[in-house]
Amino acid sequence: MTVTSPSPSPSPAGPRVGTTAPDFTLPSTAGSDVTLSSFRGRRHVLLAFFPLAFTSTCTAENCAFSEDYAAFERADTVVLPISVDSVPTLKEYKAKYAMRQDLLSDFKRDVSRAYGTLLVDRFFSTRAYFLVDRQGILRWRHVEAELGARRDDAECSHRRRPSGSMR
Repeated sequence: MTVTSPSPSPSPAGPRVGTTAPDFTLPSTAGSDVTLSSFRGRRHVLLAFFPLAFTSTCTAENCAFSEDYAAFERADTVVLPISVDSVPTLKEYKAKYAMRQDLLSDFKRDVSRAYGTLLVDRFFSTRAYFLVDRQGILRWRHVEAELGARRDDAECSHRRRPSGSMR
């Protein structure tokens, strides 16, 4: 079965739908490192790259993930928001807005580079989403054309899964 993104990506960089998602390990606001491959065989993963903590669109997006936490849980999907902010900054951000999900720090920008989301001239990541199935295969991706735009959680959640591909 061929799976395609519901809208074109402005950048061809990064992993393609249908391929294995690049593995990584990043520090989190939980105080421990998170490795993408640790979810294989157990959970779907939504990687949600966002530019910077404490900005309006990023805050709305991350608060929505927190509000919809139960819906993602029912879909057997863990949401991993990733930014280039430091762990202490992300901890403060998470606490200020009482977010349920842990946030990951890509302070060295290696994961943003691997996923083709790094805006080199600004040195932070653009807003982008990558849905990875239990086998570690990338099933959906979307890179926002503008920094102020974001997807609705319904588009990123189980309701947007191609039929049969994520079960």
